[in-house]
Amino acid sequence: MLAMVVERPGAPLVARERPVPEPGPDDVLVRVLACGVCRTDLHVADGELPPLGHSVVPGHEIVGDVVGVGARVAGLARGDRVGVPWLGWTCGTCDFCRSGRENLCERARFTGYHRDGGFAEFAVADARYAFPLPPGEDPVATAPLLCAGLIGYRAWRMAGEARRLGLYGFGAAGHLVAQLARWAGQEVYAFVRPGDAEAERFALGLGVTWAGGSDALPPAPLDAAILFAPVGALVPAALSAVAPGGTVVCGGIHMSDIPSFPYALLWGERVVRSVANLTRSDGTALLALAPRVPLHTTVTPFPLAAANAALEALRAGTLSGAAVLVPGA
Repeated sequence: MLAMVVERPGAPLVARERPVPEPGPDDVLVRVLACGVCRTDLHVADGELPPLGHSVVPGHEIVGDVVGVGARVAGLARGDRVGVPWLGWTCGTCDFCRSGRENLCERARFTGYHRDGGFAEFAVADARYAFPLPPGEDPVATAPLLCAGLIGYRAWRMAGEARRLGLYGFGAAGHLVAQLARWAGQEVYAFVRPGDAEAERFALGLGVTWAGGSDALPPAPLDAAILFAPVGALVPAALSAVAPGGTVVCGGIHMSDIPSFPYALLWGERVVRSVANLTRSDGTALLALAPRVPLHTTVTPFPLAAANAALEALRAGTLSGAAVLVPGA
């Protein structure tokens, strides 16, 4: 099978022919139909997440069909359509797991990082961490829901019942959260790279109340803001934009250092918090909610062999919505 591999962090992915992997007793083997390209994949490829000392196949927004089933697997069978997210395994026994916070499990293993992911024609996933999907759904359109949607959904819930919600970074996650927020009756304020008129048009086309550069203040104070751009300097910018009592949610797994800022920006019972990973209950909730909204993903497909071009487009900020790799395209 073809796999796009991180062999040296900071270098381009390398195309390799590898044997199709064998599923373990708790695993399913998935023929990958589509795999979304997430900023976390960039962090893995660039070495911004701690390198693990061995090669890895990135990709954790996998949609595919089950073609092999381990001996202990129950509830999934060959031919089933599944989605495989970032959270790939948890211990199930620690305090976090037993209290419904498996996203914080210290022994957790993640797809496309600890476990080879979906930048390949086949992938192995723990069956307990694969979401059943309806067979008729478009895999390319569905793939971004598996991380941009799930992390966005968790960040949106952490932001609380904000009447005015700011989104810093309007890519794969931002354009989905904007739809959730508008469905819930919230006003959405989109912050994009300064001077990016195309991103502003994209956001306004999705019905946001206002779109402007991340260096600008919104026309009205925000009740909450979510940061999807991994830029630490946006934390004090967002604090400046939220009203007293407001919440700033950092939605990424990696962010550049947050610069020092005056206490006055935090004072007034403002809150800064992060979102870590996801739980399986997040996935179940979002996948049930998506058709009710309904959520529509804006995607740019790339052949699997063009994974480096997709990552570069993400890095450069030239995408509207999400990039999705399509094996066999």
